Amino acid sequence: MIQKVIFDQTLIRRYDVAGPRYTSYPTAAQFHPEFGETEQRASIARSNAERPQRPLSLYLHIPFCARVCYYCACNKIVTKNRRRAAPYLERLHREIALQGELFDRNRVVDQLHWGGGTPTFISHAEMRTLMEVTRRHFTLSDDDRGEYGIEIDPREVDIATIALLRELGFNRMSLGVQDFDARVQRAVNRMQPETQTLAVLEAARREGFRSINFDLIYGLPHQSVASFGRTLGKVIAVGPDRLSVYNYAHLPEMFKTQRQIDRADLPSAAEKLDILQLTIERLTDAGYVYIGMDHFAKPDDELAVAQSSGTLHRNFQGYSTRAGRDLIGLGVTAVGMVGDSYGQNARTIVEYYDRIDAGRLATARGIALSHDDRLRRAVLTQLICHFKLDIKQIERDYAVDFWKYFSIERSDLDTLSQDGLIEVDAGGIRVLPQGRLLIRNICMVFDAYLRDKKTQRFSKAI
Repeated sequence: MIQKVIFDQTLIRRYDVAGPRYTSYPTAAQFHPEFGETEQRASIARSNAERPQRPLSLYLHIPFCARVCYYCACNKIVTKNRRRAAPYLERLHREIALQGELFDRNRVVDQLHWGGGTPTFISHAEMRTLMEVTRRHFTLSDDDRGEYGIEIDPREVDIATIALLRELGFNRMSLGVQDFDARVQRAVNRMQPETQTLAVLEAARREGFRSINFDLIYGLPHQSVASFGRTLGKVIAVGPDRLSVYNYAHLPEMFKTQRQIDRADLPSAAEKLDILQLTIERLTDAGYVYIGMDHFAKPDDELAVAQSSGTLHRNFQGYSTRAGRDLIGLGVTAVGMVGDSYGQNARTIVEYYDRIDAGRLATARGIALSHDDRLRRAVLTQLICHFKLDIKQIERDYAVDFWKYFSIERSDLDTLSQDGLIEVDAGGIRVLPQGRLLIRNICMVFDAYLRDKKTQRFSKAI
């Protein structure tokens, strides 16, 4: 199913407000410290009892970066001292063991992801040991059908590293590109020659990586429609399987490294919209499918196939091809989803070390979902993954009269319908082509927490 997108600048300007990206519902803004280790252990026990064959997904956070990119808002530790990874990995190994003993060993890990930071900051020997420890405490796939991915900074790998990652079982990677323009790269402190990026892409293809993603960012300093168009041309020419094209949110009051960026060098709001429009037109003309929320994929990529088959899911890594997995977050600040709960590890390295050294899980906060949370999460998941909502299914699954339950939301939906973003009938809600870029705004209608007038900080929808 090809998701047609209509770019309507008038509508986009009207709906360009801040809102969540909905990698979870409730979002992390609702996590609280009353959900800790005891609650996390109880969630795992319930999950084992209720669905003992349910597959698992593992996320391992490796927070180290040798260099700082000024735009970055990730949880990271910037250092050139590679030895700083050793004490962290020691705790990560112990956390893997602590978590592993709580899950049934017949629950196969069919999704695994190393994120960061820069996962390849660590040495080849440390990578081997980390995967060996993971395999010792969890049941990893013994074939290549699992979805095992890693985030790659092309400046931090060579051909031998790519070969090693494939040997360890990785079959997907995401390359941080952002922009090929040298002036933009200098402004964000990320000098990365095009030849370096393409060498990694070619090596990954030779080694048999099945799906390769490029991350791009629009809204960076010195970008223009013309300059970003040149980057798009180069990207389309080499044809990665997927693309993530993110909107840069300039929030220097929240992220110190962004203070190195001169606001005067940023493209105007109008220029950003023009860049986005160009991006959508160029990528769709090149045959990419718009998945939603900044993501594009080739029609035969598993992401596009999952969307067309109704199995697409969304979690803390973005869109996922496999739903119904418990996600175990490992490492500092990592977030997991077990059963009907979310848990997040300690957000500072000191607190993370203290918890692990005491033999405790690192869970520092989270939330147990109420019936209302689960219902609204189901609504948001259908909309954000498939651009449609089956009202009858929601009523069957959650024993509610949909329109009675969402009577407060009806007026907002009527407005969206009048503006041509959605189409509503007795059976469901369908997101129209001009509404697909504004899917966050559509989902926000069903977000009960946004009706709380307390200030919450989110990025702009576009």
